[in-house]
Amino acid sequence: MVNVICIKYGRYYGAFYVNRLYAGVRKHLSRQFRFVCVTNDPTGIRPEVECVPFAENPGVPGRKWPNIFSKLTLFKDGFAGLEGPTLCLDIDVLITGPLDKFFDYRPGDFCIIRNWVEFYKRIFRRAPLIGNSSCFRFDAGRSNAVYEFFLREKDDPSKAALFTKGSQKLQTRAMFSAGKVSWWPRGWVASFKRQCIPPFPLNKFIAPRQPKNASVIAFHGHPDIPEARSGYTFRDTKSGRVQVKSHLTCLPTPWIDSLWHDQL
Repeated sequence: MVNVICIKYGRYYGAFYVNRLYAGVRKHLSRQFRFVCVTNDPTGIRPEVECVPFAENPGVPGRKWPNIFSKLTLFKDGFAGLEGPTLCLDIDVLITGPLDKFFDYRPGDFCIIRNWVEFYKRIFRRAPLIGNSSCFRFDAGRSNAVYEFFLREKDDPSKAALFTKGSQKLQTRAMFSAGKVSWWPRGWVASFKRQCIPPFPLNKFIAPRQPKNASVIAFHGHPDIPEARSGYTFRDTKSGRVQVKSHLTCLPTPWIDSLWHDQL
């Protein structure tokens, strides 16, 4: 028995995200699994999904709870009674292929996507050792050291600035401190933004493609899955006027419909 876990909070993502993620896992994972959703609102989530509450707030500075740092509490021994290999998936990923390999690959290691970094940022330096937490695996019941690292960082006044930003850098550091970290093989997890949308200006004329060997497609930032399905134009209004970012524009992506649904 293996575990698949996801997190849902706030109002942006409806229950259908969880239901469709479950359907994708059920279709593409051949072994028995326990599917857990950590949520403060189980309304509308299908009965096959086991809904559990969030851990108590460990005292993350300056943020409401739950928040992006909730993922670090999943590593706490005994959380939700989880034991053994556990694959954590964001609810806004698209399952496109076999998932068994994510449990067979380098057992005992922490496994995570190496975060996608734009090519121009890697010309004069190595890509940073930062994972993208849209898809990672750990051994529940044997990963408490990650949670303890998180608690130490949280209580260190000199690290307060870390908690004003994203959680992925901290999570990656915590996993490296607690054991061996392996990156998923290249191509197993694709970024819709980086690897499906053709580069500018081709994205204005060619629809996003589905990567052949990817089993998971991550939708980090915009476009999200519904935006990608119908077509998307990124409009930045931070400056007080609308600025279209052409490189983040995509044509409609019809192949999403065949993959993103709640039918088993």
